[in-house]
Amino acid sequence: QRRSLAPSQLAKRKAGDEDEEEEEEDWQPPTSRKRQKAAGETESGECYRSPFRKPLAPLTNRPHCLDSSQHEAFIRSILSKPFKVPIPNYKGPLGLRSLGVKRAGLRGPLHDPFEEGALVLYEPPVLSAHDQLKIDKDKAPVHVVVDPILSRVLRPHQREGVKFLWDCVTSRRIPGSHGCIMADEMGLGKTLQCITLMWTLLRQSPDCKPEIEKAVVVSPSSLVRNWYNEVEKWLGGRIQPLAIDGGSKDEIDRKLVGFMNQRGLRVPSPILIISYETFRLHAEVLQKGSVGLVICDEGHRLKNSENQTYQALNSLNTPRRVLISGTPIQNDLLEYFSLVHFVNSGILGTAQEFKRHFEMPILKGRDADASEAERHKGEERLKELISIVNRCLIRRTSDILSKYLPVKIEQVVCCRLTPLQNELYKNFLKQAKPVEELKEGKISVSSLSSITSLKKLCNHPALIYDKCVEEEEGFMGALGLFPSGYSTKSVEPQLSGKMLVLDYILAVTKSTSNDKVVLVSNYTQTLDLFEKLCRNRRYLYVRLDGTMSIKKRAKIVERFNSPSSPEFIFMLSSKAGGCGLNLIGANRLVMFDPDWNPANDEQAMARVWRDGQKKMCYIYRLLSTGTIEEKIFQRQTHKKALSSCVVDEEQDVERHFSLGELKELFTLNETTTSDTHDKIKCRRCVNRLQVRPPPDGSDCTSDLSQWHHCADKRGLQDSVLKAAWDAAVTFTFYHHSHEEQRGIP
Repeated sequence: QRRSLAPSQLAKRKAGDEDEEEEEEDWQPPTSRKRQKAAGETESGECYRSPFRKPLAPLTNRPHCLDSSQHEAFIRSILSKPFKVPIPNYKGPLGLRSLGVKRAGLRGPLHDPFEEGALVLYEPPVLSAHDQLKIDKDKAPVHVVVDPILSRVLRPHQREGVKFLWDCVTSRRIPGSHGCIMADEMGLGKTLQCITLMWTLLRQSPDCKPEIEKAVVVSPSSLVRNWYNEVEKWLGGRIQPLAIDGGSKDEIDRKLVGFMNQRGLRVPSPILIISYETFRLHAEVLQKGSVGLVICDEGHRLKNSENQTYQALNSLNTPRRVLISGTPIQNDLLEYFSLVHFVNSGILGTAQEFKRHFEMPILKGRDADASEAERHKGEERLKELISIVNRCLIRRTSDILSKYLPVKIEQVVCCRLTPLQNELYKNFLKQAKPVEELKEGKISVSSLSSITSLKKLCNHPALIYDKCVEEEEGFMGALGLFPSGYSTKSVEPQLSGKMLVLDYILAVTKSTSNDKVVLVSNYTQTLDLFEKLCRNRRYLYVRLDGTMSIKKRAKIVERFNSPSSPEFIFMLSSKAGGCGLNLIGANRLVMFDPDWNPANDEQAMARVWRDGQKKMCYIYRLLSTGTIEEKIFQRQTHKKALSSCVVDEEQDVERHFSLGELKELFTLNETTTSDTHDKIKCRRCVNRLQVRPPPDGSDCTSDLSQWHHCADKRGLQDSVLKAAWDAAVTFTFYHHSHEEQRGIP
């Protein structure tokens, strides 16, 4: 039934609807102009569907999908949580700081200075409450604290060393001077102390910013890779050093230019590790910019201020200079001046002023013919020199290591010459011109070459066989002394007293233990003999001398130190690798021939008794009895004063030897068991057996015997030497200062 839509009809229907609403105030279906008949609706238009029932959704086969906008909003709410530093119990400022926003409040140190075990290098002055109100908070100094990752591993003497180094390079010990000399003996951790210094300077200062941007480490070529590994070991990848140990000139120049062009607070590679040779060849590139710190490892190479390496380093634009040397120069006062002048220019005046004020009075005072006044003046000037230098030099002895390392026994073994060596030696002394010249009171260059010939003869007759064939000076007619059919192609240990002892030591060590041995010599020809001996005995060995590349050196050292490596012997040239190498894989070292400079021998002998060593160490110093080698050893022992120690360059020997001392070098004592022991006039020995010390507590009448005791076969503590005794051993010195040390339990 259609309804009229006329206004009058609509008004009537509206009035009627209001009456119905009074009777039933429930829901009424909406009306529309045109609508179809809904489900459940009668023909009269009435609908009986509940108003609270939702309409049924149409049936479909399509899966129900979430609204994509709702899903995206939900994921964004998860990912938009504030950042949290993933460090347990972290209370630092990073979590609440926004990038680029200046931190509010007082400046603070990089590490907590009040943490237990913290090593504080600088502490701000304590201010009163009134001064704290007046101070500019943005300029207040802060504590300088060593990174805990390093301070936890530093030993007490190393903590003291780091503090000394930092005070020196920041000009707090000597105002206006920023250099120092780290002269600790070998094995005390000089490298770790310098790495700690570098890391601290690169990250913090009292001004709450890095003290330096870049640092340069200059070392012997064999130690470049070692420095790189040490930085990686102690800093654990927190810094990326640049190590240059080879490459073409253009490639090295490109790397150096990139290093020098680095700027800013966070330099990608702030540490350059480079060899002395490479630095000298590429000094022009490094001199174009400035460097915050330079560290010279094995710094005794800078003893001559006239050489190119010294001048190249001295022209580097850097105020902070650290020189590392386990054997500070003892040969010459002018060399000592060169080192001090390099780190702190002007502290001792010019070279001329130093010579006039210090060197001449000290040398005159030490002369045997000096008057009492000259001797007194020399002592005063020496004390003055030491007081000045000690402000920038720190030195600790290896006695400190006794708390951390196993026992070390150092033994000087005097070996008799074989009959062949004895005849060759006497034949040389009869023919050599230096002997005749010395009798006439002359000293010539031939004296030096004669010394070398005698030293080689003491090692093995094979080393002078070619001279005998060519009948050179001193060896004319000597070829007939060799056994018939003798050839240098094979080594014959029985022809040399020291080689015979070495053969026994190696055989007993190999058969009775799993110890490894380091063999050290000054001559590559002697290393060649070692190789022949090892091949004959089928000993596995490695050899390091000047012919080996730098990269290969680091690899063979690492392999030899591995407990699983099969190599039994490490042959080492003292000139090529005697400094800085860590050979803790071995615990026995044989010093086959002595050097004029005791520092060289000390460096070589310190290769095995170092941090990380777990076994008792044995050092064997082999000397030929009654020969020039004992004279060298005696001079080493007597001449360790600053200005009178023998030099390490043979051409300078005559400068320090008197005519009488040179004459004594060219002698042979055939009747003694040890010329050295005869001269010390030992009162502790009866028939070469050690007895109790004298009641007054003194050992002997000579300074040479201050730290020794004597033994024959019955008194030896080393089973290896006991087995070798019958070969050629005649005498042994033990150094009490090492024997009595106790290592880690």
